Amino acid sequence: MEAAERTERGERILDAACELLLAWGYRRVTTDEIARRADVGKGTVYLHWKTKDALLLAVVLRAKTAQHRRQLERMRADSRDILPSRLLRGALLDFVEDPVLRALYLDDSDIMGRLNDVAKKEMAELVETGNQTLRSQLADLRAHGLVREDLSVDRQMYTCLATAGGFFQAEVLFPERAPGRPEERADLLCHTIRTALETHADPDPRLTAVAAPGIIARYARLEELSRQETRRQLRQ
Repeated sequence: MEAAERTERGERILDAACELLLAWGYRRVTTDEIARRADVGKGTVYLHWKTKDALLLAVVLRAKTAQHRRQLERMRADSRDILPSRLLRGALLDFVEDPVLRALYLDDSDIMGRLNDVAKKEMAELVETGNQTLRSQLADLRAHGLVREDLSVDRQMYTCLATAGGFFQAEVLFPERAPGRPEERADLLCHTIRTALETHADPDPRLTAVAAPGIIARYARLEELSRQETRRQLRQ
């Protein structure tokens, strides 16, 4: 019963932190207010998470776990979604639709940098698995002739992350210049990555179907690790 109570209490704290993050933004949220909203003592919050950064990172982790699940669903429904262009197209739409993913990313770049540092310490295995998943995905796609080989895998990884990050930031920095519908902006990101990295404008689904099982298995592992880390956070 004690473990179940700790999990329920942890979920309640996460829900409170999420509500306040969306209502107030990162800087105005305090541990005291999270505790009041969750109807627990401040010390109880620190039984689960060492710092406010660690707690709000757990809120983001919960949202990211749901995003990993949606990525898997898309890949299983259409093998062409293993391509980086289509993967990042889906990621941008997830970002636009999920208020948690938007809130911290667009609140302040310094905050994201600080939370990345916390993630490297508190969730080292998950962070490394995420990096290795993208690296192996690109390597597999290169081996199947679906991604170009004129850049190293590491440079292609950076291209994916930097380009997607720029599109995410543009959601708040340049709203007056953006096409009106999120799908149009996602299509632009897809086109940019496809032009930069991929070998086919419209690849034969039979080609992606051959490469898909290994890539999907790695993303399934990443999704499982995300769920395990979320549960571990709640049991702390």
